[in-house]
Amino acid sequence: MSCRPPLCDASATACRGRIGGSVSPMTDRTAQLIACHECDLLQRDIQLNPGCYASCRRCGAVLYRNATDSVDRTLAYTLAACMVFLGANLFPVFAIEVQGDRSAITLFGAVLSLWDQGMRSISALVLITAIVIPALELASLTYLLLPLKLGKVPPRYPLFMRTLQFIEPWGMVEVLMLGVLVSLVKLTNNFRVIPGMALWSFAVLTLLLAAAATSFNARDIWAQLDGKRRDKESK
Repeated sequence: MSCRPPLCDASATACRGRIGGSVSPMTDRTAQLIACHECDLLQRDIQLNPGCYASCRRCGAVLYRNATDSVDRTLAYTLAACMVFLGANLFPVFAIEVQGDRSAITLFGAVLSLWDQGMRSISALVLITAIVIPALELASLTYLLLPLKLGKVPPRYPLFMRTLQFIEPWGMVEVLMLGVLVSLVKLTNNFRVIPGMALWSFAVLTLLLAAAATSFNARDIWAQLDGKRRDKESK
């Protein structure tokens, strides 16, 4: 008795509704296989029209999309996020004014202050989740997408793709934003709090990172990088 799981073709679905419910059986049995991340059903890869996505035949979960402009949109969001990220780290997050004296602090200054006060675990957590991880994410995206947009293949791109997958759960800029807002509300009872440029930059950065994560299509990026690498090796 064979233990091989049954194979079927994924369902082709358009953004505005289902196209015919499913596709016909494929004659090419060497097509790439894909497992549903929800129910683990093994299915054959199918060709999609631009703007469509493939869904699982069993549970209906979205397997992958054919977003033809994913590189352009993700690169645009990433470059904008890089500029905003610099502003968020160079300018003060907020300033406190007491009896005419004003004291401002940047994010890195807050990390150093927490470290000096003995809260080293919190200081390290803020440094990693609010500065290091977003910087790694933006650097990796730029390293992958900018050469791809220029028709080149970046060296060691599998390492950077795996880096993006590994650091994705650790980016917590939105959690930092909530913490800062709660702190500002509490401080307004005793001091005059003046929001700084970095606070607004972090708000914009949160939106840009979310937009980049939504438009980033790992499957499409892998396909384009592998295709350009094969073309380069064949020449």
